[in-house]
Amino acid sequence: MPRRDFILLDEDEAYLENLNLTWETVNVSGGLWVFVHNYPLPDGYNLDKALLGVRMSPGYPTAQLDMVYFFPALSRKDSQAVGGLSMTQMDGKNFQQWSRHRTSINPWRPEIDNLSTHIPLADAWLKLEFEKRPMLYAVPA
Repeated sequence: MPRRDFILLDEDEAYLENLNLTWETVNVSGGLWVFVHNYPLPDGYNLDKALLGVRMSPGYPTAQLDMVYFFPALSRKDSQAVGGLSMTQMDGKNFQQWSRHRTSINPWRPEIDNLSTHIPLADAWLKLEFEKRPMLYAVPA
């Protein structure tokens, strides 16, 4: 049974339900987290799916959501390095933190942004790794 340690905004819950994936809201040592199970990843990574985590910032939705976390850790199949990664322990697992942030070009908009804009932004970060450094070789399907 998925954990529901705290209540989300209606629009966040609707977005997560529409993903058709198992999701949880979890209080981990006083930090509020959303976990999405079996989150699909773009081609080129060592995994097809992973557990995705988003830390719900204190003051959200006025305060922005930032970064994204994966378990197990992701790597590129072609062994090229992915920058801005670190490991962090939470909920009994070693999550990989992707240190990616909004910019002045793409700022947090408190009346508009929520999980339904943050998680797709994480998708863009995942894909951008292969735009910055294309695959070194063709990866068999």
